[in-house]
Amino acid sequence: MDTSKKKRIGSLALAGMFALSAVLSGCSSSGPSKEAEPSAPSTALELKDGKYDPPVSITYLRPWGPDVKFKSGEDQDNNVHTRWAKDKLGIELKNQWVSPSTNNAFETKLRLSLASNAEMPDIISYRGEFNLVRELIETGKFVDAGELFDKYASDAWKSAVNEDPSVWYPYMQDGKRIGIPILDYAYNGDPVMWVREDWMKKFNLKAPETLSDLEVIMETFTNKDPDGNGKKDTFGLTIGFKNWINTWMSDAGWIFGAYGTMPNQWNLTADGKLEYGSVTPGAKEALATLQDWMSKGYIPEEAGVYDETKAAEEFTAGKAGIVVGPHWMPSWPLEDVKKNNPEAEYKAYPIPAGPEGKAGRHGTSNGNGVILINKDMKNPETFFTYQNYLFDHYANPPEGDEFEYGFAEGYDWVMVDGKPSTDASLTDGYAPEKYTLTFDGARIPNLSMTTLAKLAGGEEATTPFEKKINSGVPAPMLEAAKIVLDQKDIVYSQMFTGAPTMTMQMNNDILAKMEKDMFAQIIYGKTSIDAFDSFVEKWKSSGGDQITQEVNEWYQSVTSRK
Repeated sequence: MDTSKKKRIGSLALAGMFALSAVLSGCSSSGPSKEAEPSAPSTALELKDGKYDPPVSITYLRPWGPDVKFKSGEDQDNNVHTRWAKDKLGIELKNQWVSPSTNNAFETKLRLSLASNAEMPDIISYRGEFNLVRELIETGKFVDAGELFDKYASDAWKSAVNEDPSVWYPYMQDGKRIGIPILDYAYNGDPVMWVREDWMKKFNLKAPETLSDLEVIMETFTNKDPDGNGKKDTFGLTIGFKNWINTWMSDAGWIFGAYGTMPNQWNLTADGKLEYGSVTPGAKEALATLQDWMSKGYIPEEAGVYDETKAAEEFTAGKAGIVVGPHWMPSWPLEDVKKNNPEAEYKAYPIPAGPEGKAGRHGTSNGNGVILINKDMKNPETFFTYQNYLFDHYANPPEGDEFEYGFAEGYDWVMVDGKPSTDASLTDGYAPEKYTLTFDGARIPNLSMTTLAKLAGGEEATTPFEKKINSGVPAPMLEAAKIVLDQKDIVYSQMFTGAPTMTMQMNNDILAKMEKDMFAQIIYGKTSIDAFDSFVEKWKSSGGDQITQEVNEWYQSVTSRK
């Protein structure tokens, strides 16, 4: 897989797992320094013809991923984007230092800077380790960015954030919004069911509306030689739970959704309280189902040691007939199945329902990172001038706008026979939006999926954004996006996105290990499903009950904020 895809998948994984890491990782949230109020600029800077003259500088830090590709002679501080920011807005963007995102290099260097009390830049943009975000917030070096956002953000940016105000929750402290959430496209990691359609046709199988329907399909894929090679070397469903059950690809969380819960996350109950999905009665029923499927050979024996990508390889290798994951999987990795069999077909299906008609999938946060603003930044409004412009012009550009076809001609788009093209084979994979302070330029959460669903319904692409999407998206992805939106009411969102509570800090490691061990033993049939009940009792008495109380206190504190 090339590096750009690795980064994209990594970002999506973080989008789906970001809040979960708050639950599973420990970091100190006690004794924070009191945040300073924003420093009033000594002289308010005014724009002249839309730009600052003389130019102003913004110093910043952000991790640089291996997917960020520069043309010869360009780098992080001198590229088509930095030139645009200076020429268009009169803003000079300057990295305080440059570090790659790989091998925790960025995190290590930033922590060393914090330990030595080094001067922080004007802006830190980060997506990654949740503990580091909390460490930064607790230094007291960053302003109440929510106040600045209310004052300076454009209507387009505010509207995008307000699609789901809970994106603020991970970055709140003492009622203040210390970090501004970096937005991603909504539903970007929400799963659908991908099925080998050529195998479905071969056996004249009907669409799986329920788990019972699905078991008929898995039985056929496992025992009736769907690939026709005369060997018993296929199985129904590929999953990987080396990391967790509820994952960003090769997911099994939807099996729990069929029984009214979602594991490894905090879910909202009908009475407005939060409960941990792994210790509910529905989780027990789901584990019994997984145990049954494992015993029948419907899922690979190696599922417990497979991570998400390794499990997906069973599908692309032609061994598994079903994999569950995001709508964008035709871009990667599903097409690889045709390397082994050019006649292979796959198709997206809705998440099937359980015995009582319930269906559920994990949700994806609209947030995918954070912006922190230094309390000593003299003119924080300059950052808003920059980001407002991207939301007003790049996120959903009007016809005739400078970003109508992409960020920069000769980079992410080129003219071919008088028509714009974003074909990667012609652009060499350059993506200037990846040079921006917020990694993707600017994204309006609901725009991508609603556009995909519109196009899937046969409507014509009319706006520049719609035309750009239409030119580069394969039909299976459009159909999957429509399914995602059609099933939007079955989503279980991760509802706890705050800093680890006091008891989490002390007990999470042992609770997480206890959960993983018990789930694996049950799925592999090493212990009776009834052992789940004793696991739940031990989980509760080992800090789970106290954590549940603390999580609900946090939830009440953020939802009651005026």
